[in-house]
Amino acid sequence: MSEYPTYRPRVREDFDRLYRDSYRRILFTVTAVLRDAGAAEECTQEVFVRAYRAWGRWKPDAPAEAWLHRIAVNVAVSYRRRQRLRWVALPLSRSEPASSNGYHADATGELIWALRRLPAKSAALIVLRHHHGYTNREIAAALGVPESTVSSRLAVATRQLRAELDWDTDR
Repeated sequence: MSEYPTYRPRVREDFDRLYRDSYRRILFTVTAVLRDAGAAEECTQEVFVRAYRAWGRWKPDAPAEAWLHRIAVNVAVSYRRRQRLRWVALPLSRSEPASSNGYHADATGELIWALRRLPAKSAALIVLRHHHGYTNREIAAALGVPESTVSSRLAVATRQLRAELDWDTDR
């Protein structure tokens, strides 16, 4: 038996169940990529609108949630691309002062800021692996890339994140 829930294309009740089961995870992924709760909510709604329109064409050869994450990453990347000029003009201020050891008291906020500064697909890789716990196969399905490229792209994304966080590679 499959470890993934079973969904049938073109069955509205199954799409409704998929929405209920995966909305929070999709929203988290989009929020991590965009770092803007309002924009993430808007984009997440767009993800499900697009998915609903394509529900009849979805092929259950990969988990439905991975398919949704693929749509989500594409929507978030498109959104970030449209917003890039506006973001460049915004100052990168931090609300939390540095602690005595030089790190910010709000480590989660610092991580979100660092993810936001990464290329969108790199941020998505980090979130899919380390927050959602996806396997390489699931990440490949979610991003629409060959499974063989996930490890190398994840290594690059990890190096980018460490550089953004100013972490030594020995850590």
